Amino acid sequence: MAAVQGGLVDAVEKKDIKTEPSEDSGGNNNANDGRLLSPPPGSSASAPGGNKTPAGAPEDQQTLLAVLQFLKKNNLAESVEILRREAGLPEDALDLKAGDSSGAGSGGAGDTVNLEGEDASSLLSRVTVSSSAAAQAPTKVAPSEDQPDVNVVLSAYSQQGDPALYGVYYSGLKRFIESVLDCHRAELSQVFYPLFVHMYLELVYNNHENEAKVFFEKFSGDQECYYEDDLRVLSSLTKKEHMRGNETLLDFRTSKFVLRISRDSYQLLKRHLQERQNNQIWNIIQEHLYIDIFDGMPRSKSQIDAMSGSLAGEAKREANKAKVYYGLLKEPEIELPLDDEDEEAENEEGKPKKKKPKKDSMGSKSKKQDPNAPSQTRIPLPELKDSDKLDKIMYMKEATKRIRLGPDNLPSICFYSFLNAYQGLTAVDFTDDSSLIAGGFADSTVRVWSVTPKRLRKVKSAADLNLIDKESDDVLERIMDEKTASESKILYGHSGPVYGISFSPDRNYLLSCSEDGTIRLWSLQTFTCLVGYKGHNYPVWDTQFSPHGYYFISGGHDRVARLWATDHYQPLRMFSGHLADITATRFHPNSNYVVTGSSDRTIRLWDVLTGNCVRIFTGHKGPIHALAFSPNGKFLASGATDGRVLLWDIGHGLMIGELKGHTDTIYSLKFSRDGEILASGSMDNTVRLWDAMKAFDDLETDDFTAATGHIHLQDNSQELLLGTYMSKSTPVVHLHFTRRNLLLAAGAYNP
Repeated sequence: MAAVQGGLVDAVEKKDIKTEPSEDSGGNNNANDGRLLSPPPGSSASAPGGNKTPAGAPEDQQTLLAVLQFLKKNNLAESVEILRREAGLPEDALDLKAGDSSGAGSGGAGDTVNLEGEDASSLLSRVTVSSSAAAQAPTKVAPSEDQPDVNVVLSAYSQQGDPALYGVYYSGLKRFIESVLDCHRAELSQVFYPLFVHMYLELVYNNHENEAKVFFEKFSGDQECYYEDDLRVLSSLTKKEHMRGNETLLDFRTSKFVLRISRDSYQLLKRHLQERQNNQIWNIIQEHLYIDIFDGMPRSKSQIDAMSGSLAGEAKREANKAKVYYGLLKEPEIELPLDDEDEEAENEEGKPKKKKPKKDSMGSKSKKQDPNAPSQTRIPLPELKDSDKLDKIMYMKEATKRIRLGPDNLPSICFYSFLNAYQGLTAVDFTDDSSLIAGGFADSTVRVWSVTPKRLRKVKSAADLNLIDKESDDVLERIMDEKTASESKILYGHSGPVYGISFSPDRNYLLSCSEDGTIRLWSLQTFTCLVGYKGHNYPVWDTQFSPHGYYFISGGHDRVARLWATDHYQPLRMFSGHLADITATRFHPNSNYVVTGSSDRTIRLWDVLTGNCVRIFTGHKGPIHALAFSPNGKFLASGATDGRVLLWDIGHGLMIGELKGHTDTIYSLKFSRDGEILASGSMDNTVRLWDAMKAFDDLETDDFTAATGHIHLQDNSQELLLGTYMSKSTPVVHLHFTRRNLLLAAGAYNP
């Protein structure tokens, strides 16, 4: 039994020695730095005892000694001997260790192996905690059955230093960072926030309520303004019990906070902590922070501010390296029929001739396969039905009459105001051909209106359909029941507010998602609910159909986005990675990718085929509520509660622009059909038009920028702003460009 027990600890120990340096070296893109990162400062002093052993880095040696002492204490002499020989330690190593710790039992500076005055077993538990959650599960979690994962996550807070010194440690580091050169100060200041949070949580977890309160009051004012909301949540956690079920806290504990720091700044910080033997801070940096080191000039304050603000820090550079096929799929070749005879009989030969070249100019773009486009068969897409082909022909005809927009030729805007919307308008959508408009309401209904003179009709009942001559040419017209014709229809079915709606591209279906956790698919032929998709356990905030139909995406409070197909009850893919609610979802124009925006203030791009996250964008300072892809698929625009529109280059994975002007949450973004203009709608009751082409053309994404992820954003919002249009008192909930580039806006009048 003794040997087995010893062997188990031995295995855990070896695992720890192997994994730690490799994890660190990965984090710092440099094996050498990885080795330097692993020893805590101060423990390098454990050599003076004269035992210069080949056991690797000082921390490894310290850990080994702790394990050996633990085994010895439990009378596992055989295991002690085997492990000592394997590690190449001298026979007197344990006696030296024992002498050391007894000499410094009172917590004096002589105790080099454990500065915090821990005994061997607590040191061993720290080793096992850091090595892996799997190793600690059997030992820590047994007593509590209700929330084992929470206990595992929080257990790392149980080893702590003197609570009175936390403030001293923190202010010491603060003084040091304020005294360094300006070029390093901005980068090193990034460390303040994650350190502050973890030190506060450690104090709370170990029941030092008063010290935690003093620490919070003293240093919370130093944090960046964009962390205000997080700090408000944090200030409510004043007792250990509060930490049990808190999701925000669990996220913060389990995901490493990512900081991007230049090598020079990092070396400065490391040297300072080693000189001060500041173990408490060093342990937090090692355990909870991921420092992404790059070579080159340190970043400026403005560059750092542009990218920071998310719950888990910035994105690692590796996260945005994967290849993304952002090009468009080749359009199916559809010949325009010569159906203009009825309209202009006398011009029978002339008309098609004029039309042909226009059609070719449209099709010529998509005939050549875009090198950045995915293959047509990368994901299965629905085949085109005859009705889809007819719709494509209509689309091409409309496109020939499209107005070319630009700075000198702005679109007209038609605003649909919902008057007396006492039910509470929560979502709006238009069909692609702008013939129908739908609204989702807080009273759990969905309402559909016809925008054209054509009224909405249901299909006849089954008994009446049997009487119809199925061979007649106008059978599609005959199946509709004229008696049911009306300008609007109300769809009942949800049991909570409706938060998102989306029309299918063929206008046969409508999706709606609700607080009741379901997504419903409605038929626009019968105006009834066809399917209720149940997968989310909490409110679903947004849903959207794929541009090719069939697939749709949903995201909600459970922080997982789901990809569905209309004919499957279960989701096809689940995209998990966000640390807070998913508040916005969109499909890429080629349907191979979906993008999600979240309350964790990050945007993630997911590959539909593999389910992998291929891009993480950070920079917003509030939850993201609006997303829009440019028509060519290369760029993404995002809007959030911080009132800023950010522009992203999907191929390079970089932020390329910031449009400032709105004073409230941005709820809607839309590119014009030709991609020339970006329209943004906000709760500040305005629609703003931006010169998208100029924003993208001014770009210079050289290799250096792409490699380091630095981008120097020009503050040229005013040059790019083409116009601001106020509504009387109507927040803008949705924007839509018609096929001819007329801009439609919608919102509920707020008297």
